[in-house]
Amino acid sequence: MKLLTYNSLRCSANDVTLGYPLKLKIDDMEVGESVFDEAFMKHMIPQLDWNGILAAANVVGFDGLPYKFDNTSLDDMDFLKAIHKLLLDIEIIAGTLECPESGRIFNIIDGIANMNISEEDA
Repeated sequence: MKLLTYNSLRCSANDVTLGYPLKLKIDDMEVGESVFDEAFMKHMIPQLDWNGILAAANVVGFDGLPYKFDNTSLDDMDFLKAIHKLLLDIEIIAGTLECPESGRIFNIIDGIANMNISEEDA
């Protein structure tokens, strides 16, 4: 699971109001290298939840991101490349996601987050 995907995942159970950001626990991850696309990053970053980005960065030990996002950062090539590395080059292979409200645990197995909830919770 790429951290870009993590940024959009939420617990959707009936008893959950926001269900975000999920608490990420990593058992196994890989860091690869993908082709940097400046236009994609400039388009994508403003749409992301910055608190989720910071939470993910903290869990994987990715330091140096600003506490708050500012659109002027989109003109900083080092910033764009750093966020690209975080969101697209880090792959969570195994771990868990925990809903901050309900405590439900969702497993990440072979890079896929299983976000299924029971029918009565849906």
